[in-house]
Amino acid sequence: MGDVKAFLAVATAGGFREAARASGSSASALSDAVRRLEAQLGIRLLNRTTRSVVPTEAGRALVTRVNPAMREIDAALRHVVGLGNRPAGSLTLNVPISAARLILPQIVPAFLKAYPDIRLEIMTDETFVDINAAGCDAGIRYDERLEQDMIAVPIGPRLQRFASAASPAYLAARGRPAHPSDLLSHTCIRSRFAGRSVTPWEFERGHETLRVDPTPQLIVQAGGGSDLGVAAAIEGLGIVSLFETWLQPHFESGALEPVLQDWWPSFPGPFLYYSGRRLVPSPLRAFIDFIKARREGG
Repeated sequence: MGDVKAFLAVATAGGFREAARASGSSASALSDAVRRLEAQLGIRLLNRTTRSVVPTEAGRALVTRVNPAMREIDAALRHVVGLGNRPAGSLTLNVPISAARLILPQIVPAFLKAYPDIRLEIMTDETFVDINAAGCDAGIRYDERLEQDMIAVPIGPRLQRFASAASPAYLAARGRPAHPSDLLSHTCIRSRFAGRSVTPWEFERGHETLRVDPTPQLIVQAGGGSDLGVAAAIEGLGIVSLFETWLQPHFESGALEPVLQDWWPSFPGPFLYYSGRRLVPSPLRAFIDFIKARREGG
């Protein structure tokens, strides 16, 4: 097992010295371990030159097959260590920027105060992510973007709305839309997810649902560019559509005014999701139990 870990460390780091710095072992000890493994298997795993260390085809195949197993072993060991003890260790969550901005601030501080021995890392990503391949323990996504074969736990508000808004100056100059179709003659600030086209805006009222695709003057990336879109709307550059809770502070300050409020569409809140095919590490179990307790407590 130790020789396999040494090989993985070298293959991942791209060299013996780099692996030694990352692992705390000596380069010579790692080299001896890799040689023993190659001798045991009867095949070369690394091509070594004075300038580079690169896995062979067999080495790459071994990395691909062994890495998931090693993660499972590490999770099992963390699980055993955590049994009967105060939850401790690392917890890594992959979340969209909207969750990091709107949901986690109401959860994370209290969670870390309750579990001071847990080190939490939040990775923000708006794309579809294989959380296991990304080295994450769990993720947060909305229902339509959940990975398959995952256990999902509700987190945050169970009902959210998209709101549209504009500055008082813009509305004074251009007029207030009375119907979603009126947006086609307005300047709008749109967003898109990486690698995807700009999606139409959706509106609903009662049983009526409409989709409109106004021409944008400004397009920002969903999540990371949303604050820029809001800032542009505050400066009177157009109408923006975003999570209601994201825009709420600007409604309260008067910097923005609601637009087409009767047509704002609602949608289910997000979920914390994780693999059901592996042992749940104690830090993740503590986080799951924490958000469940908050929900049951109201």
